[in-house]
Order: sequence, then C-alpha cells, then structure tokens
Amino acid sequence: MPEEKYVAVVTKPVAAPQSGEAAFFDVDNTLMRGASLFHVARKMHQRGAFTMAQAAGFAWKQFKFVARGENMDDVHAVRDSALTLAAGITVDDIKALGEEVYDEMIASRIWPGAKALAEQHLRVGRRVWLVTATPIEVATVISTRLGLTGALGTVGEISEGMYTGRLVGDILHGSAKAVAVQAIADAEELDLKRCWAYSDSYNDIPLLTLVGHPVAINPDARLRRHARDNNWPVYDFRSGRRAATFGLKAATAGGAVYGLWKGFARIRGPRI
Repeated sequence: MPEEKYVAVVTKPVAAPQSGEAAFFDVDNTLMRGASLFHVARKMHQRGAFTMAQAAGFAWKQFKFVARGENMDDVHAVRDSALTLAAGITVDDIKALGEEVYDEMIASRIWPGAKALAEQHLRVGRRVWLVTATPIEVATVISTRLGLTGALGTVGEISEGMYTGRLVGDILHGSAKAVAVQAIADAEELDLKRCWAYSDSYNDIPLLTLVGHPVAINPDARLRRHARDNNWPVYDFRSGRRAATFGLKAATAGGAVYGLWKGFARIRGPRI
C-alpha cells in the first residue's frame, strides 16, 4: 500500500520540457462534460454491482453536477457510495473497468476546446498533469489516452490485491489539490508562478491561486464572478449544449432521473 496521500502517475514524458513550467487540469466539467466518477458507477451498475435505487441516486447527482456545478455534499456522498461498492473488487478489475469507461463513456465527453489547450501546452514543451478527485486508476487512463504527462488522483487503500473500501488520505479535492500540486512542483522543480491551472469550480480556488496563470473553464457562478473580479481568462465550451445535454428547459427533476435510469437499463453489460 502506498504511503503517500496522493499518487502522481507519469504517463508520457515531454521530449524537450520547458524548464520550470507546467499546466494542471481539473477533469470533471473542465476537461470533460459531467463527472467521471458517475461513469465509473454506471459501468459498475452494468456489471450488476448495485441496485436501481442506487443508480437513480448517482444519476440525480450527475444531473445536478452538469446543470449547476460541484456541490461538496454530493461529492462526499458519491465518494462514500463508490468506496462501499468498490470494497472487495480487485485492482485488475478496476483498471480494466477504467479502460472500458474511457472508451465507452468518457472519450466522447472530452471538451475539444479543453483538449486543444492541453495539447498546446505540450507542443511548447510544458508538462501537463491532471489533478482530480477521480480515482487515480481512472485519471491515469484519461491522461494516458490523451498523451498527457501524468495524473494526480484519489487513492483507494489496497490489501492483498483488493480495494478495502477505505482511502489512503482523503479525496483529492479543494485545498488538497493545491497541496498535491505544491508537492509535484517541489519534486519537479517547477516555478508555480510560471505555471497554469484550469478548473470549473470555485472549490478549486486554492489551486488556481497557487499558480501564476489561473484559468476558469465552464465555471460555476461563484468562480465566474471570482474570475471576472480578478481578471482571469474564462473559457466556456458549453454554449448551445447545456440545455441539449439533459433537456434542462423541458425536463422535470423526476424526468431527468428517469431518463438517466433508462440509459442505465439499455446498456447492461456482463457481470464481474
């Protein structure tokens, strides 16, 4: 079991790195539409890991996340549910599940604009890291598939090749992201004043203020105001798409949950 609270997994070195510079990207609603952990839960449902009632709960939280942004109570509720469901699952199963989740659910939800920003940093020789509350296994798959430098993610405790249902440290979220990035900066000899950070959430203000170039992507209302007041760049890749995503202008809350549940039911896969 790793001793570190958070694990940095390097997936692709940059051939000619720009000394001291890097970019750090949040994942959920920043690099991709929605919450990656929701799609992990969806895939686990396909494998028969939990019930309709649990699926509806995940679906409702995903609906709120895309519609209104991050809520700490929902983040912790999803974390606790996911940990409970993961207990007893092998590391190899989770790694395979992460690959399936990316191919079937995440790849099509990557924002092209956010991906282009990451690629531009790589082209000029900056390292690009994902920094996310998403489990490190899933974050690593996303980083690898996009050709990024590496990932920082939440680490589940492992014993005898299986997840115990507990965390190593805490969820990588909010101020914990700033702590993890500072540790990477110290290890990689980065000058954070010459680095970039991207996020959609006001909860990531500690990370954004840690670097010299903070950028808001698809920001929630509080982050948008903060970015405006501090003259930070804002990119919004949701124009014309948010309402279409879940029919926000027409659907009731119950209808949204029902529609998401039907999506679960249509795509049942093999059981673990």
